[in-house]
Amino acid sequence: MSDTSHSALPRQVADAHVDAYIELDPITGTYLGVAESSRRLPDFSPAGQAALAGLARETLAKLDAAEKLPGADSDAERRCGRLLRERLTAELGVHDTDEGLRVVSNLRSPVHSLRGVFTVMPTATDEDWAAVAARLRAVPAALEGYRASLELGLERKLYAGPRATATFVGQLTAWAGSRGSGFFQDFVSPGPAALRAELDAAAGQAAAALVALRDWTSEVYAPAIEGAPDTVGRERYARWTRYYNGTDLDLDEAYAYGWSEYHRLLAEMRTEAEKILPGAGPWEALAHLDAHGKHIEGVEEVRVWLQELMDEAIEALDGTHFELAERVRKVESRIAPAGGAAAPYYTGPSEDFSRPGRTWLPTMGETRFPVYDLVSTWYHEGVPGHHLQIAQWKHVAQNLSRYQTSLGQVSANAEGWALYAERLMDELGFLPDAERRLGYLDAQMMRACRVIIDIGMHLELEIPADSPFHPGERWTPELAQEFFGGHSGRPADFVESELTRYLSMPGQAIGYKLGERAWLLGRENARAAHGDAFDAKAWHMAALSQGSLGLDDLVDELSRL
Repeated sequence: MSDTSHSALPRQVADAHVDAYIELDPITGTYLGVAESSRRLPDFSPAGQAALAGLARETLAKLDAAEKLPGADSDAERRCGRLLRERLTAELGVHDTDEGLRVVSNLRSPVHSLRGVFTVMPTATDEDWAAVAARLRAVPAALEGYRASLELGLERKLYAGPRATATFVGQLTAWAGSRGSGFFQDFVSPGPAALRAELDAAAGQAAAALVALRDWTSEVYAPAIEGAPDTVGRERYARWTRYYNGTDLDLDEAYAYGWSEYHRLLAEMRTEAEKILPGAGPWEALAHLDAHGKHIEGVEEVRVWLQELMDEAIEALDGTHFELAERVRKVESRIAPAGGAAAPYYTGPSEDFSRPGRTWLPTMGETRFPVYDLVSTWYHEGVPGHHLQIAQWKHVAQNLSRYQTSLGQVSANAEGWALYAERLMDELGFLPDAERRLGYLDAQMMRACRVIIDIGMHLELEIPADSPFHPGERWTPELAQEFFGGHSGRPADFVESELTRYLSMPGQAIGYKLGERAWLLGRENARAAHGDAFDAKAWHMAALSQGSLGLDDLVDELSRL
């Protein structure tokens, strides 16, 4: 463990926090590439949550002392200290109000974390597979700890949303599988013959634990929370927006901003739709593209196509708009395991880059993939989006604290950069035809709608008088689903999955648009400060090399570059 004596500066305190955190959360250790973490799983029980909170309090006390030392006011120490204090304070705000006792979601829960970590574990050697077997044997105890947290939540009348719970039960059923085929059994099927019996037995134990959790959730938990609201109200929503955005937002102003972006984007979409199908509206044109636009046939074929798209972006951007290290240039396209949420996602490289960054496409059973729906999404997930930011943080880790490149990630910072990256590719001319540009605008519209309905339905706000949709009424989840479905080119199962995500992760989805706004404002301020001497390539690399920050701090730091 790193030195945390009285002479430790903020970056040393932050790195010591990472070391201690990994001891409590070996899933995080695996994502960072720490081999010693590979056989264990976290304690998801109330005691495990209390241990993490205790660590946060200890670290804050050490940070108080560190910030008084000579040298703590340097840019590097100051920036790290700001992030560490903001993040730990936000985490404690969630823990101290027992939010961890009702975490049920279709995208974010201890079970999702547990399942996801297996997809990034190394499996090249028998020793790797032995670690997989050990971790599989730890699954039942980990799931029991999670159930204990939900049970305590029931005792305290702290309920998850019924809609997310019903979806979660379906996911558990899919992951558990049947007749020896499920997520865990399928995962170990390529394992070595020498460990076949051990792997199969461990996978069976893990699958049985999923079934037990599924049965308890459906037979005990779901009936107990029947009638509970799916929305969280203003107080809980403000708490979660701080956690995901790294700032205390003016929620009414953010709601109004979402509507202003909606109207701007709708006008642009109508212009592009007219080029594709004269006389048609945006979503009629998108439906036309679903049937008649460019598309990729086949799951493996789309994986290869997405890989080529990212490779081409790297070749075009490196040396012109970015300066990329060789190891940052490597990113892999993958197909996501079945049974998860519908949205594509990204997993970052290990600290030593032995595991590269990866983008993941959930196929949702489809084998035909329209191009308009993929291009800007992979600029978001891959290059120049999540991959360039996360991999660059890892590349310059020697100039940052380990915390700034890992645990300290603020969702709105990362998602804001990825949405900025989509816009940047539009600005640079990488969306040259109406088909791709309408797909990009549809993705942007989805993010604007997220701001509107995520804030609107959780706070039960009124729909403005100038809205073309139910003006004067107050948002409900049912109205939100109708609105989102009517303003998206995506299929119904995607819309359903997204709305469940917003209900069970309040405040996270608004960070895309609000984060993009912060990145654009920071660039505008820096350009104004430098005038004609502003160098966009240099600014991008400096911006990507400063580590994570909450939105207020992000604008401040970007404006200084």
